[in-house]
Amino acid sequence: MDRSWITTTKLGDLKYKAGVMEFLKFALENNTEGHDKLPCPCYVCHNLMHHKASVILSHLSKWEFDTTYTCWYRHGEKRGETSGHQNHNSNEGDRMADTNEGDRREDMRYQFQEGVDEDPEVIEQLLTDSEKPLYENSEHTQLSAIVKLYNVKVGYGVTDQCFTAFLKVFKAILPAGNILPGGSYKAKKMLHTTDLRYEKIHACPNDCILYRDEYESLKNCPKCDVSRYKKQKEGIPAKVLWYFPIIARFKRMYSDAGDAEKLTWHKFGRKKDDGLLRHPADSPQWKFIDGKFGDFGKEERNLRLGLSTDGMNPYGSLSSIHSTWPVMLVTYNLSPSLCMKRKYIILSMLISGPKQPGNDIDVYLAPLIDDLKLLWEKGVQVFDASRNEMFNLRAMLFCTIQDYPAYGNLSGYTVKGECACPICEYGLKGKWLPASKKHVYFDHRPFLPHDHQYRKLKKAFNGEQNFECRPKVFTSQEVFEKVKDIKITFGKLNKNKDALPKQGYKKCSVFWRLPYWRFLFVRHSLDVMHIEKNVFDSLIGTLLNIDKKTKDGPKARDDLKEWNI
Repeated sequence: MDRSWITTTKLGDLKYKAGVMEFLKFALENNTEGHDKLPCPCYVCHNLMHHKASVILSHLSKWEFDTTYTCWYRHGEKRGETSGHQNHNSNEGDRMADTNEGDRREDMRYQFQEGVDEDPEVIEQLLTDSEKPLYENSEHTQLSAIVKLYNVKVGYGVTDQCFTAFLKVFKAILPAGNILPGGSYKAKKMLHTTDLRYEKIHACPNDCILYRDEYESLKNCPKCDVSRYKKQKEGIPAKVLWYFPIIARFKRMYSDAGDAEKLTWHKFGRKKDDGLLRHPADSPQWKFIDGKFGDFGKEERNLRLGLSTDGMNPYGSLSSIHSTWPVMLVTYNLSPSLCMKRKYIILSMLISGPKQPGNDIDVYLAPLIDDLKLLWEKGVQVFDASRNEMFNLRAMLFCTIQDYPAYGNLSGYTVKGECACPICEYGLKGKWLPASKKHVYFDHRPFLPHDHQYRKLKKAFNGEQNFECRPKVFTSQEVFEKVKDIKITFGKLNKNKDALPKQGYKKCSVFWRLPYWRFLFVRHSLDVMHIEKNVFDSLIGTLLNIDKKTKDGPKARDDLKEWNI
């Protein structure tokens, strides 16, 4: 494709206009992002600002095309394709040097682009800081030195005042003429443009809707008619969802060469085929996904994620008056020693309190599910710094991790009452304890083999033998057929909730919007703390008769008498 017009023509030339139209046609045909906005390659925007095609055409009519952008990899072209703008009368070595320099600058721009200030002048300044040596013949640049020092500051909780003192000492020790900032304010000013963005999405105080898409311009909830804002001051939202877009954070992970290489550990770094389960990559579900969705499985850089959420009080109190729900994402591509580290756990959203969302959590998860659906169906173009190339990144939600009450909120199944197990459903019914006033699931012998000796014992259990078959386990496809037609109106004031069944599924969870969710073997997992710590504490507290921790109380004794135990 001829791109000589980029450097040989000027604004207003017929050849320049024809080249711009050819570029826009190519960009629209090769748009893999799934959005209606594209990076603008004009001299002012430098591919950092995203606009619609009509706006890009207007910009390229007012300002020249960026002459360094000769390989259109931001608009669908592969990295290996050659540029057509080269002057064939110039020296071949000079041409290659200019092209490499332009591509290098484009690579750096792309790494800085996601989540930073979109002002082209700010980005250019950031690029300049990344190239300035800290002092003459220094191996470190001004930006790299500040990043390393600031990482130490954050890691060890150093105050701004102390950090300023350190910078002054380092500046005095370094050779004369060094350009290290002399205070924390200047250092922060250099780094603040690299912050990742977040979205504050207004929400109905009764959890009915998020004010986005078709509800974005409304001032009152269309379902409960409650005001969007606090009554005291117009414009202050009554409730806010903090959403931290995950796509920009994934791009940031791959822009670091070390992290990008670590994200392929599940493919190249782990021991395989020895029959041991060390990592989710050894599980049947991981292998099933690779076989079922071959296009997804063959790219080792595609992400498999775990979602975890629970309520917490951000004010350092164990009181249940306030409940804020963070939603975290774990990246299972990493090794077991890294995937649960704070550095690699992504806070994707923060659902503000004071009341927990409960069954209405689906309302708040909608923005995250939209991005996960995009990452599965189309993917996004990401720069892999470890391989120095662009690739189409896709991602999937491998499972969720939560305690048992949150299990009910995410799955839509009632985890209280007579049939509280989402796996067995009505196949395993609990028994009511009249004194303790709760359901318990007493006899688990149906899960043993048919010829197991415990099935014949009487005195060790409830005085009866048990030869019942184990409850049927419903597949994901069968569960989906049950829930797909359930219609529910979300919101704390919803009157239709009384018509829903008290046991079983009460909603079609928002996770079923993900095309692969109905094929997963294990969709929801229980967290380790509640299985190991809480159960262990109850057993030890009862066996050792620890005060306030034992379960052997008067009510328990009355229930044992009721059952003749």
